[in-house]
Amino acid sequence: MSVETPGCGYGGGFALIVVLFILLIIVGAAFIGC
Repeated sequence: MSVETPGCGYGGGFALIVVLFILLIIVGAAFIGC
């Protein structure tokens, strides 16, 4: 992933938020599945 972003800090923060959001969805789906 070599994407040129104007703000490296913002890009890293956005990626972190996306990862946490995906994990939240996976955990939520697991709890709903049970």
